[in-house]
Amino acid sequence: MIQLEKRPQPSQFWSLFTPVLAVIITMIVGGLLFGALGKNPFEAIRTIFYDPLFGDFASYSRPQLLVKGGPLILIAIGLSLGFRAGIWNIGAEGQYIIGAIFGAAAGLAFYPAESIFIFPLMVICGAIGGMLWALIPALLKVKFGTNEILVSLMLVYVAEQLLASMALGLLKNPDGFGFPGSRNLNDYPSANSWINEGFGLHWGIAAAFIAVIFAYVLLSRHIMGFNIKLTGEAPKAARFGGVNPTRLVIFCMCASGALAGLAGLFEVSGPSGQISIDFNVGYGFTAIIVAFLGRLHPIGILLAGLLMALTYIGGELAQLTLGLPSAAIQVFQGMLLFFLLALDLLTNFRIKFAMKGAV
Repeated sequence: MIQLEKRPQPSQFWSLFTPVLAVIITMIVGGLLFGALGKNPFEAIRTIFYDPLFGDFASYSRPQLLVKGGPLILIAIGLSLGFRAGIWNIGAEGQYIIGAIFGAAAGLAFYPAESIFIFPLMVICGAIGGMLWALIPALLKVKFGTNEILVSLMLVYVAEQLLASMALGLLKNPDGFGFPGSRNLNDYPSANSWINEGFGLHWGIAAAFIAVIFAYVLLSRHIMGFNIKLTGEAPKAARFGGVNPTRLVIFCMCASGALAGLAGLFEVSGPSGQISIDFNVGYGFTAIIVAFLGRLHPIGILLAGLLMALTYIGGELAQLTLGLPSAAIQVFQGMLLFFLLALDLLTNFRIKFAMKGAV
């Protein structure tokens, strides 16, 4: 009979090795899934993980690693702060959308003026938009004890309706011949975030790397980072030590909302280019996988974000070259989180085999 025995201390080995093992098992089970769909599993795995870096389309797909990875890293860094403290912001997708709306609206309000101050204003408005959207579940939690998971998640659907409303109404391109969507910010130099489009570099990539450094310093050198880790590991000790739970909830939610809003702003002013009905592509939800795959550590999140970006690009290649359905790629990405959470059991428990009589 299989028994689970509580470890005296969490295993450092399994804590570090679990993400690697989860990726390997995901590749194996994903290969079986692709084989069941009538595709060559080895060719499918190679297309997802190898071809974007070294295949025939690598010159195009390599820059896309940064384009796809930037928003995932930026959002995941913000989420990891709350997750470490036991504060579960699941609505980053909505904060991403609102940040994009606020930032794009700020830029389009000055169209077609040329000024170096327009883009910085958009950055500020994008961060404020995401922060305000995250502040709603934060205030409801600290004032009325509501569940931040449900509130933040439900606000995603409200944000999606606001997005559609803006694409069809206030932000609709007056010169767009009636089609939904805003003006293309890539055609408006003062509101453009690209640094070098050929290399996939825009200011969102720079912001992601800055966020990684900031989070690392915060968690390792600042008292707030210590309070965050202490609250997540020992809530009673944190309260006894004088940690203000209200302040911590608001800080973590606002920080994650601001970073998600920035991700939305940089996306709408760069790769996406405009506010449209289908602007959001699920970065806010995928960033949850990135945060846990990176063990809620800034450096781990950086690597996990690039790995998840690789599955995005490789998945698109697999759809084009092998005819794999997009749903299969989404299942493949979901498997990664499933196996990661399942294998996390080994960090705190060890498996023992015993005879039924001995039990």
